[in-house]
Amino acid sequence: MKLDMAIEELHRSENHLVTVLTSMSDKHKADHEVFYVTRDMAKWSREHVADLARIGRDFGLDLDPEASEDPGLLSAMKQRASVLTGRRSAPGLLLLADLRHLYREAAGTSVDWELLAQGAQGAKEQELLDIAERCHPESLRITRWANAHLKVTSPQVLAS
Repeated sequence: MKLDMAIEELHRSENHLVTVLTSMSDKHKADHEVFYVTRDMAKWSREHVADLARIGRDFGLDLDPEASEDPGLLSAMKQRASVLTGRRSAPGLLLLADLRHLYREAAGTSVDWELLAQGAQGAKEQELLDIAERCHPESLRITRWANAHLKVTSPQVLAS
């Protein structure tokens, strides 16, 4: 079985998603929706990292249950820079780039969840399948939010 490899890759993907979401939140503090929604979504991914670390033990893996985060000083600097630059056009372009990046990362993580769910179902690993069925919808929500926010933001930024 190669479920351990799928768990490990998904753990890496969710960990990276936490970093992307936290960084995006810090960079776009002036946009309150982006700031708070990305923080909430990062919390989901942190929980996914912990769930994967826990189930990974059953497959011989020693994964860190704590998601890696940006260092505190760097995070504070990004937030301060966001407040200083506000909502000028350059921050709008940066937001579009960050939303595109988030969309791609979240979509990749969603694919990883789908692969893990299919593998768990094929191997009759019910607990692993239960985790995938609980966590995958949240990854899909992140993808859909990024896509919707791209659709709302892009005309404002690109036509200005």
